[in-house]
Amino acid sequence: MLGDNESAVIAVTSTLRSEGKSTTALNLAAAYAQEGRRTLLIDANLRSPVLHTVFGITNRSGLVQVLAEGTPFESCAMQSGIDRLTLLTSGPTPYNPSELLASRRMDELLEQARQKYDVVIIDTPSLLDVTDSQLIASKCDGILLVVRAGKVKQSAAVKAKELLIHAKANVLGFVMNGA
Repeated sequence: MLGDNESAVIAVTSTLRSEGKSTTALNLAAAYAQEGRRTLLIDANLRSPVLHTVFGITNRSGLVQVLAEGTPFESCAMQSGIDRLTLLTSGPTPYNPSELLASRRMDELLEQARQKYDVVIIDTPSLLDVTDSQLIASKCDGILLVVRAGKVKQSAAVKAKELLIHAKANVLGFVMNGA
């Protein structure tokens, strides 16, 4: 999917909670960084963020400040401890997550990130919980759907696929967890 001279924005989502999407997003970002690509990992799960806990860092500022206040993302982004992997945590839970993610500032952030990074990986909420993932998917080059074996009923997976099609998302593929 990625050539030598192009950048990509990839969202990672799941049908339901606790399917492993944050772990998949983190591992994918780390793999790109270890391959030598400048990588930005964004925690866009503004309602239930987890990436800051994985890295053991504060979540006092992040994506929310960039989108709500216009803070430059470079001032909120942090080094992850993995070479070439930068982390933008979610920041404090806002009262209007969907509006922030659908905003022009989100478009501007992704455009700036494309210019600075080779790969941008976005950890999003699960599809059947809120509309946030659909909003983000429409702004990305592609989306990966994480599915935990034995957890998701076929009808829920079909509904998730329909939501992504409705959002005109480019589904890159599926990750089967726990198989």
